[in-house]
Parts: sequence; structure tokens; C-alpha cells
Amino acid sequence: MSNANKYKPNLIRGLWALTVRELKKWLKDPVMVLMLVLQPLIWMGLLGKSMRIDALFSANNINLPQQIPIPSNAVISPTIPPGIPYVFLNGTIISQMFANMGTSIMQNTFGVADYFSYMAVGMISMIVMTTTMFSGMSIVWDRRLGFLDKVLSTPVPRGAIIFSKVLNATLRAMFQATIILALAYILGLQLSSTFTLLNLLGIYAAIFLLGVGLSSIFIAFSLRSTRMERPMQIISLIMMPLMFASNTFFPISLMPDWMQAIARVNPLSYVTDAVRQLTILTLDASALIMDFMYLSIFAAVLAAIGIVLSWKYLTK
Repeated sequence: MSNANKYKPNLIRGLWALTVRELKKWLKDPVMVLMLVLQPLIWMGLLGKSMRIDALFSANNINLPQQIPIPSNAVISPTIPPGIPYVFLNGTIISQMFANMGTSIMQNTFGVADYFSYMAVGMISMIVMTTTMFSGMSIVWDRRLGFLDKVLSTPVPRGAIIFSKVLNATLRAMFQATIILALAYILGLQLSSTFTLLNLLGIYAAIFLLGVGLSSIFIAFSLRSTRMERPMQIISLIMMPLMFASNTFFPISLMPDWMQAIARVNPLSYVTDAVRQLTILTLDASALIMDFMYLSIFAAVLAAIGIVLSWKYLTK
């Protein structure tokens, strides 16, 4: 009797065994690993490098005439004789005055001098979202292959079944985010002066919280499904709105008012801001604490929903 109790599966043992199985399935498909890394890399290489927003405001794009007339009373200069209504400024001098305008506008708008750094960090949110969305398809596949029925017939708690999928998706997202950050640094990501290697722990924590929340809700949507089309339809429906209604590519403050309301409750906005605070922006402790508070509540609430639904709907 003692030996039987000794080897009886519990939550931790069952969670570990199922998570290892999920990771082995993932590692046995190197093409899938490569594709999940190539997608954000293509976005960074093509979109991030091609959209040089700072170049729009460079002096080369300002076509000024050789001489610009302005009212003499607008120019504070004792050398202008009285009674002359207009004076003429050299257009070349004006262009030189605006030579650094692009950098100033980028700094005030995006917080960094180049758009690539701003957008490359946003790819972290994109890869976490993409990885966790496909966790729902995994449980549908297990149901169709009959593996889910076999697991349900064992003493492994149902919560371990759900959280093995959640943990697998989260660990995969952390691994892929590490690769993306390394590639972004090679391509020209400019880190802030406050960045240290300890900041990576904060980045992984933010990814973990977002991964737990998103994967829990996507798995909950797929618990009773026996068709792969349902999770794929859900992914197609909400992936683009989640991504573009956040600060992944553009600051929330410059969005329309109605979109700002959506972006301020979008979890992608908070994880993106947290990662930017820890990498390319000067660290703002109060903003970072707010980001982690929101992500913690988001993860806790959706994980609880996933547990409740697993007990209610995860049946043989």
C-alpha cells in the first residue's frame, strides 16, 4: 500500500510529466520552431527597418526656397533698418535649423530616436500572443488523437492538464523572446542606459504573466471543441485587433479616443510598455509597477477561469 501511494501521481508530478511531453513535441518539430522565430524577424527586418519615420522629418525632405520673406517685426535684430516691412532669411540656414528635428520628434513621440528599437520590442508581445494562441489547438489535437481521454482516466488532476499547456506555451514564448531580443540587438536595437542583465528577469516575468493569462483563456475556448477550425477562427478574429489596438507599433496617446479606450485595457499594451521600460526607455518605476499589477491581475483572473472551466467541461 505504501508503494502504491508513493508512486500515485499528484499535481506537481502530473504537471511536470505533461509539460515535458509538450516540450518534447515542440522540439521534435524544428520547422515549427524556425517559423515562429522567422515571423517576427521578418517583421523587424522589413517593417522595422523600412519604416524610418525619423527620415520623414529630416532636413532633406524640407524643400525651402532660397530666400524666405518674413515680417521684420518678427525678427529680433538691431541691424534691420526701420520701415522695412520684410526681411529675407536664407533657406539653407533654415534647413540646418531643422536638421535635428526628426530626432527630437521621435524622442518626444516614441521615447527613442529610432523607430526600429520601438517596434522591435513590440515584437515580444506579438510572439507571446502567437505562441499562446496555438495552445488551444493543442488540446483539440489531443482530444482527437485520444490522448486526452487516456490522461483523464488517470489520477492526474484536471488542473495539471490545463496548466501543462499553459506552462508549455509560456516557456516557449520566453525562449523565442530571448532569440528575438538577441537578433534585434544585432540588427541595431539601442538599449537604454538603465538596462542591466537583471532587467531580463523582469522581462521574463512580464512574458510569464501575459502567457499565463492568454493561454488560459484560449485553452478555455477550446476545451469542448473537437474541430481544429474553432480555435483557428478565434485566432483569426482577435489576433489583429489585439495587436494593432495596443502600443506594439504606435503610441496610445496618438490614437483616436475610442481606440485609446481599448488599448488601455489591452494586456499587450502593458507587457509591451513593461518590456520597453526594461530595455530601451529610461526606467520609470511607478509605470513599471502599474504594468506588473495589471498583468498580475489579468493572469490570476484568467487562470482561475481556466481552472473552473476545466473542472466543469473537461470530461471524457
